[in-house]
Amino acid sequence: MHSFDKDADHVAVDKVLSYARERLLMDPIPLDGARTEDYLRSAAGQTITAAGLGSTRAMELFEHTLAPACLSTDHPRYLSFIPCAPTREAAAFDVVVGASSIYGGSWMEGAGAVYAENQALRWISDLAGLPESAGGVFVPGGTVGNLSALVVARHTARAKAKEAGTGARPYRIAATDNAHSSVVSMAAVMDAEVCGVHVDDKLRLTGSELRKTLEENGPETFFAVVATSGTTNFGVVDDLASVAEVCREYGLWLHVDGAYGGAGLAAPSVRHLFDGIEHADSFIVDPHKWLFAPFDCCALLYREPELARIAHTQEAGYLDVITKSAEWNPTDYSIGLTRRARGLPLWYSLAVHGTDAYVEAIESTLEVTRFAADEIGRRDYLEAVREPDLSVVVFRRLGWGPEDYQAWTDRLLAEEFAFVVPTTFRGETLTRFAIVNPHTTKEDVNAILDTMA
Repeated sequence: MHSFDKDADHVAVDKVLSYARERLLMDPIPLDGARTEDYLRSAAGQTITAAGLGSTRAMELFEHTLAPACLSTDHPRYLSFIPCAPTREAAAFDVVVGASSIYGGSWMEGAGAVYAENQALRWISDLAGLPESAGGVFVPGGTVGNLSALVVARHTARAKAKEAGTGARPYRIAATDNAHSSVVSMAAVMDAEVCGVHVDDKLRLTGSELRKTLEENGPETFFAVVATSGTTNFGVVDDLASVAEVCREYGLWLHVDGAYGGAGLAAPSVRHLFDGIEHADSFIVDPHKWLFAPFDCCALLYREPELARIAHTQEAGYLDVITKSAEWNPTDYSIGLTRRARGLPLWYSLAVHGTDAYVEAIESTLEVTRFAADEIGRRDYLEAVREPDLSVVVFRRLGWGPEDYQAWTDRLLAEEFAFVVPTTFRGETLTRFAIVNPHTTKEDVNAILDTMA
């Protein structure tokens, strides 16, 4: 299997690269859609066999049966959840990352890759206004990013309490119910408790409500506050400035989850919404969401990376050659040891296009979002639930119930016209557009809204 057969290996590699080239250059992109397990069992059959299918048959199965049974998250009318719309350069370079067998966990083994990734991280740090000393690592996604940051927050808080001799063991996180679901899930992993904070009439976490929650429950029991810069359901940016002020007052770690919305830092038209983020102790943003990188890529940044290194560095005799070195080793800053150099596709696209092109692309999606909000307001059968902060628009179709929304979603997907799923808020079924793909046009928005008439 690992021996080199010039003819057979050329065929196998060429088939894979040919498919990748065709997919990368595809225009228009098919939406496709899921198929039932019975269908796939009938169409694909048993794909893992003792003798193997051979590269030709295996690639045929993927191209004609398995791939079409997956939604294309980069389709311009895929507006559900948070889409993924990588540049062609970023997606193509992901092939290079896989082919290069680069271990991205240590400077010793991947210095060039780590250097490039750190430059991409520096650009994001500068957007957030973090100090020159800030740094971090690219991790698989926001869930791992949130967990890694909160582990550091708790480790730091308990170390401070021990040094002060208070005997406290902080176990609580303050967050609103608009925080990403991963905050609650990761608190469970850590055996920590999430203490809810009331939001204001704009659905934001604010300093005043945070202070009330801390005082009611005992500030000494908290080790972190999680604010959000762009909630998944509504795109809400919390009042980061007032929250940061309270965190400084009580000496609490401020973690800002910008997995979706953090990319808005690059857009001058909305940059003011993020005022206060420069005070964050840790911050995440997923380039695979609104910074046009492929799955899976989350930038995790720390104001003081040394605190993360202390909390996360794994000790073992065979690792001494790495952990005792002075170089930057990415695995010292998050959960996990083995890592691919997942930040390289973003780096390559940034290097190719320049940061101005990213600003322009993000602003273009915001312009389409504002158009969508205006169109919703213009149509008498639709009603916006909230004016968008960023690029998520949530609205209702007057007179519809949950079954109507679902039937509409199913019809659009069955026709491979669009993918827009319902959401819920305070017991009501609604729908939403998440517009992060620069290929999504005003015409796409109108065409989808027309189907609700």
